[in-house]
Amino acid sequence: MLALPLPSDEMTYREFPFQLHKNLGITIVLLMTAMVVIRLRQGQALVAIEAESPTMRRLRLGGHLALYALIFAVCITGYLSSSYSGWGTTWWWLVDLPYWGREDEELNQLYSDLHLWTCWGLLIAMAAHIGAALTHAFRNDGVMRRILRW
Repeated sequence: MLALPLPSDEMTYREFPFQLHKNLGITIVLLMTAMVVIRLRQGQALVAIEAESPTMRRLRLGGHLALYALIFAVCITGYLSSSYSGWGTTWWWLVDLPYWGREDEELNQLYSDLHLWTCWGLLIAMAAHIGAALTHAFRNDGVMRRILRW
């Protein structure tokens, strides 16, 4: 997206992909917040799995915590980068969000770099999560039934 030409009288299409990207990130953080609150209230994430070793339990809880933390970090660093870019954010073109920052290229670059690195971290954590899910699927140990609620 950064390779798109800057907006001008002839080129106005750059704003749409950025705004869509921001809308998706804000929506994800709102949905994730609701999901975390619901899961914590119901205690779903903390329920033990039969025949789970203490090491596996720590890996499961740590992996899920890392995924949640990285998703929130990606969304928050993206929003902070946007806040210091000089461009406002409108959620789904309906709600103007508060403009927390000011136009500051150094802070925009810092949060943009953090956004990039947390995205890479999230991709690595997702790959590990998918690998763990596939391991459970091939072992046929009942974890996939629990995940899919069959």
